[in-house]
Parts: sequence; structure tokens; C-alpha cells
Amino acid sequence: MKSIEKNSKIYLAGHTGLVGSAISRELNRQGYNNIIGRTIEELDLRNQESVNNFFEIEKPDIVIVAAAKVGGILANDTYRADFIYDNIMIESNLISASHQVGVKKLVFLGSSCIYPKLAEQPLREESILSGYLESTNEPYALAKITGIKLCESFFRQYGCNFFSVMPTNLYGPHDNFNLNTSHVLPALIRKFHEAKINSEKSVVVWGSGAPMRELMFVEDLSRAIVFLLSSIDASDIYSLGISQINIGTGKDLSIADLAELVKKVVGFEGIIEYDHTKPDGTPKKLLDVSRIHSIGWKHQIEIEEGIGITYKWFLENFKN
Repeated sequence: MKSIEKNSKIYLAGHTGLVGSAISRELNRQGYNNIIGRTIEELDLRNQESVNNFFEIEKPDIVIVAAAKVGGILANDTYRADFIYDNIMIESNLISASHQVGVKKLVFLGSSCIYPKLAEQPLREESILSGYLESTNEPYALAKITGIKLCESFFRQYGCNFFSVMPTNLYGPHDNFNLNTSHVLPALIRKFHEAKINSEKSVVVWGSGAPMRELMFVEDLSRAIVFLLSSIDASDIYSLGISQINIGTGKDLSIADLAELVKKVVGFEGIIEYDHTKPDGTPKKLLDVSRIHSIGWKHQIEIEEGIGITYKWFLENFKN
């Protein structure tokens, strides 16, 4: 199949979130205007009957699975049952329904946390299931691994054109800035901003600051998704002996360096303190992106520019 028609009916699951909204904007920018989406109030993706009915009525040509229950270390470690149950139900229902109505191509978005905690760096696609996972987000990672293997299994048994992509850590407009459930970058933006406007002398950052993190601006991911939709099929990935393809920048930095960057962009003039009683999480998560580079895609937005764009969006939307 390779390329997709501009008038293809595309169902974007999770179209209002950080990732989904960026993909929707990119699809529209490139002339794909037949996009459908449903909010959680309109369609509970955990409900199999509701999902099957929706697919029977709409019969989409293309499906992008960007819907998921997501959060940072605290949320993942606190709501472990919710994270594994909700995500397994969402992806299982969407992938199965896509098979039943003959969807022409499906892209499932996973997460770099699927790779073992101590896997060799940078993380190659072959590293999946080669070791134990980081304990704090193990339920979420197991759910995402299940989604990857569902896509591969539907391809191998039924020939379905379903494949998975593994984005690195993402940030950008429409991110979650709730300090109880957010990922590290939006949490840092909010902490430094509030410390600035409240004239506080310091900001406390969880952990030691030593872990390394790869961060990618969400608009880069959206460009990658549309690029892959029109460039490859499932067979192109599985013929390489892998289950998914990595999407990232190929660059990382320490949490301490990230905190300094956010401090600079926000304009906070106090000091940074580290709470060593809080968990660090995985020591390093850098993706090997040589495969996606080899087929012609590369990120465009570097980290400091991306933080600036995200902080501007945060300021404009903070009250909401």
C-alpha cells in the first residue's frame, strides 16, 4: 500500500491529547482533511461493544492509535492497575475492531519505556523483551508491549497492515502540567514558573538529577507519523526482524541540565535543589534512531527552542 490517499478516512484515536492534537494539525497541514475523532465522553475506548459499533458505522481506512492513559513516575507508580487495565483495553479494542472492518493501515504509538531498564544504549528495536523493566512504570510498559505484539500478531496471522512506532519522551503545546500526573518537562516548567511569580528562592527537583533523558518536541513526532504513514507498510518493519520502529532525536541530556535549561527559558533566578529521597527512574533512555534516519526522516526542533515554544503556550493557557 505504502502511500495513502488524501481523501482517506482517518480515525485518530486520542485526537485531543498532546500527541493526537499535534498529529491532527500535521495531517490537516498536509491536505488530509477526512479525519474523525471522538472524545472519551462520546466513545469510551475501554468498552468493546461501543468501539465495535463505532467501527461498523464509520469504517475508517486508516487508524492512528494515539489514545492512552499516560502520566509521570508518580502517576504510573500510584495507579498501577488503572495504567495496565485501561491501556490494554483501549489498544485491544481498537486493533481488533480495525481487523474486523478491514482497516487498510494502522499505526500504534508505544513508548520508549517498553525497553528493559538496563538494556544496552542507545536502545535498538531488537532490545524489546530482552530484560526486566523499570519497576515504577512496569504496568504501562507491559500494556504497550502487548499493543506492539497485537499489531505484529494480526499481521502474521491475518496479513493486517498494522505496525508500531516507539516515540521517545515527548513534550509541547497541550501537554499535561498537573504536578501529580505530569512528565518531567511540563512539571519543571510549571515549578519554575510558579517559583518565579511567587519570588521563591529555590525549586526542588525530584531525584539526583543524574538520569539521562531524550526529549522530542511533539510536532516532530507528528511529522514522523505522517511521513511513515505515506512511506512504509507493516511488512517493511517485520521483514527486518523487528516489531516496531523508534522515533527520537538520538540526543539526550541529564535531568540536571534539563532543569538548568528550563530555569533559563522561564527566567527563574533562584537555586535548584534535588530531593534524593524521590526515585530517579530509569538511569538512561536514549533511542537508536538509525533506522528511521535511513528512510529519510530526522527531527527539526532542538530542545531549547522547543522549551521556549512550550513555555509560551503554557503562559497563554495557564488559567485553563
